[in-house]
Amino acid sequence: MKKLLLVAFFFIGWKSGHSQFNPKGSGELLHELEKLKVMGSAMYIAAHPDDENTLLITWLANDKKVRTSYISMTRGDGGQNLLGTEKGEFAGLLRTHELLGARSIDGGEQYFTRANDFGYTKTTEEALATWDEEKVFSDLVYRIRKFQPDVLITRFPPDARAGHGHHSASSLLAEKAFTGAADPEVFPEQLEDVSLWQPTRLVWNYYGAGFTNTPPEDGSSYIKVDVGRYNSLLGASYGELGLSARSMHKSQGFGTSLFRGSRQEVLKHTLGEPAEEDLFDGINTTWGRIKGGEMVTAYLNDIIRNFNAAAPERSVPALLQLRKFLNSLPSSPLLKSKKRDLDEIIPYFAGLYLEALASDYSYAPGEQLEAKILSVNRTSLDVKFLSVSNSLNQETLTLDKDLELNSLFEHEYQIDLPKDFEITQPYWLKADHLLGSYEISDEKYRNLPLSPPAVRLKTVFSIGGEIFEKEIEVKYKYVVPSYGEIYRPLEIRPEVTITPNLGSLVFNDNTPQSILVTLKSSKDNFRGRLNLQLPEGWESSPASVSFELENKYDEKIVPIEIKPSSTGGKGVIQFIVNSEGNQFNRALHQIKYDHIPETTSFPVARISALKLDLKKKGKNIGYIMGAGDEVPKALEQMGYNVHLLSEAELSQNLNKYDAILIGVRAYNVFDWLPFYKKNLLDFVKEGGNLICQYQTRSRRSDWDWKLGPYDFEISRDRVSQEDAEVRYIDANHPLLNYPNKITSQDFEGWVQERGLYFANNWAPEFQPVFSMNDTNETAKEGSLIIAPFGKGNYIYTGISFFRELPAGVPGAYRLMANLISAK
Repeated sequence: MKKLLLVAFFFIGWKSGHSQFNPKGSGELLHELEKLKVMGSAMYIAAHPDDENTLLITWLANDKKVRTSYISMTRGDGGQNLLGTEKGEFAGLLRTHELLGARSIDGGEQYFTRANDFGYTKTTEEALATWDEEKVFSDLVYRIRKFQPDVLITRFPPDARAGHGHHSASSLLAEKAFTGAADPEVFPEQLEDVSLWQPTRLVWNYYGAGFTNTPPEDGSSYIKVDVGRYNSLLGASYGELGLSARSMHKSQGFGTSLFRGSRQEVLKHTLGEPAEEDLFDGINTTWGRIKGGEMVTAYLNDIIRNFNAAAPERSVPALLQLRKFLNSLPSSPLLKSKKRDLDEIIPYFAGLYLEALASDYSYAPGEQLEAKILSVNRTSLDVKFLSVSNSLNQETLTLDKDLELNSLFEHEYQIDLPKDFEITQPYWLKADHLLGSYEISDEKYRNLPLSPPAVRLKTVFSIGGEIFEKEIEVKYKYVVPSYGEIYRPLEIRPEVTITPNLGSLVFNDNTPQSILVTLKSSKDNFRGRLNLQLPEGWESSPASVSFELENKYDEKIVPIEIKPSSTGGKGVIQFIVNSEGNQFNRALHQIKYDHIPETTSFPVARISALKLDLKKKGKNIGYIMGAGDEVPKALEQMGYNVHLLSEAELSQNLNKYDAILIGVRAYNVFDWLPFYKKNLLDFVKEGGNLICQYQTRSRRSDWDWKLGPYDFEISRDRVSQEDAEVRYIDANHPLLNYPNKITSQDFEGWVQERGLYFANNWAPEFQPVFSMNDTNETAKEGSLIIAPFGKGNYIYTGISFFRELPAGVPGAYRLMANLISAK
């Protein structure tokens, strides 16, 4: 096996995803000194990843220089994904890392509540009820008490203007927490860990119609701030930094050009003391708010005045004197954060580099991690490496080594991982959870973006005779010749993982189907037996499999034939490996994109199984892939031959297909797709069925957005209640009767929504099929429209087949078969 390096990165900047060498130059170090002078803090509050105003966060953290955080109610689990097939919890994990990437650019900190993004909702009431309002409110109050912000900022108003029930709920909870965090009767059990806190004010990051930043016209109090200024120490404007951070939300298609020049943001007063001219009016943001801290500003001014950009290390003696003075002040949460900031930057001034390397990137419990500690002192300062220990409270190695100028010091270090060591599963995914909120088994993780690193090293070193302690994360590093160094977190894996190649099995008859199960070892010499737990009446062949994996990372792919029960039904197939009295039931799931670290999790090894009563016409399907599209797999399980169409193939004769499907948001993904409209409509004219799943209007002004043979528009209409009543406009319509009779039972058990981006303003040639609406809304008839054209049919549908088919919803399969079979 090729040996690779595992790295604990310390005192060197790095960004999410493919690592970028990003040291703190003299401008950034001076900027950090300026930030140390400011004692204020602000917390931005919204509902999802990508809701935050990265321009305002950049301005707060770098112009106002206050400690700034963003707390997102959810991790965006219910959102779309333009990059890949991750949905649900995995989409939330992807978007969590995108948020962390954004914060690494704009300078904010990132937190969450335990709320799960269960999909679009139009009402505050549904959001709060589904989330379990009390739990989510508790999380928000806890973080306010812990972070102690002077100012709270909401992105949305607490009403229908927010446009989404999660949005309005985030603001309503923020307003409750503004006073609740200071109330000793609200979650008193928290006060063993955190203190009561009353922010000075709460403001709404106001927007008008069309999301414009124009001031309100209702006479309410507001202030305006310019978030576009240029920072010469950072070498960029806040518009450039803020929109670079915004572009980290790549799974949502939010990559954007950078903004340069003045830009106004409006902050409208909501609660507390109104600001007259400045967001921090009346708030003491100097060291005078700390008892005995008045001298700190004088210390810092003197250090800044004598700062030498060519030799930042000359500031270290004065910084060490400041550190001693801070240690003499009475403890407080605010002082603690400033002391932490100071301890972070002093080693940068000193030019210290420290990392821990190992020969492998993952380990199983019970293995020994062989580490190598490396350090370099790149200035003439007196730096000594004293000791290293690990987070498992094992042996502490006393080193007591002077670090000579530019000389590499290295030392071997072993860590024995206990047999009961936890695998590196995201803490909010350790247990099954209800629809609206995650189960947090250990409250010490509350609000954190990720679980703590699998293995941490506690290093002790001295700079100029002053002792520093620093925990560093052990990370894996490898090199790609065409790219350079790449980092990913260290993984603690189960001894074996069991990963089926499908998320669901769908049967149209009793013909057995095969699945492939990948057994992957995380240690040498693994032996076990794979067993399946099947729904009643179902069978597998073989019933179990004994296997051996000689070397770590060896894989064995086992084909297993599944036969459904003759009575049909829906159930779950679980996969379990028994080995030496131990049971293993985790699959291996990896998320790999350039802009985030490679992310591995270990979901329970199980798939859904469905036996359908399904009739269908036709055999050959052409499919144009959409964003995060898993519909082709479902069509194959229905018994269709599915061919994924390339751009070149769309210019050829398409008559060999019975139907062609266009995947969700395919027109947003492929610039070339609109230019094959004539070829696709010729296919319909010759007798084919063309089914266009939901699209969103692109910004491309050069495209003809007349997608079908007749006019229709794509709206933002949707039905977000997955159990909303579905009514037939004409019960005798062929799509409801051939080849499957569609009944009300076919709309039971749907997930997340009925559909989105419905059609409206369609030409008379189109016929709508369904009428549906969310509670207290008018009926919407654009979820599915069909128009005969020549010998075939053109269908546009906003029904969320992209969710329902992978989730194994029987009625969605039956309805899709009718669309393909339309006559």
